[in-house]
Amino acid sequence: MGRIRQMIKVHGRDSWTLFDSGARKTYITPPVAAMLTTTRLEHPVPTALGGAHKEAKQAALLEAEIEGLPISTHALVLDRIGLDEEGKQIEVLFGALAMQEWGIRLDPPQEKLDMTHYPTEFVEFGMEVELT
Repeated sequence: MGRIRQMIKVHGRDSWTLFDSGARKTYITPPVAAMLTTTRLEHPVPTALGGAHKEAKQAALLEAEIEGLPISTHALVLDRIGLDEEGKQIEVLFGALAMQEWGIRLDPPQEKLDMTHYPTEFVEFGMEVELT
């Protein structure tokens, strides 16, 4: 597991982000969600984060720029994510599923992201079905 902290841009606003390969999902705080399209969840999603049990009642489409590259991913809204090791409030917790989707790898020794696997296009494979 690894963690990298850095700013990402959400609609032009810097948001302090923890990229955490030990977290499966992506979470955002209400100030970030206020800039995005959100939806109320019919079934709240329980989660354990930082030793505390929380419940997400809202989700959002997180559209952002990471090192100048655009991403979009599903995020759950939590009242508070927590503080990083330096006591700074985390606004976005970027989880492993979104990192995998966008080819983001962590480089803990250099304390930076490896964006060399960022996809230039998504190639989807499927069966062609002939309708009669």
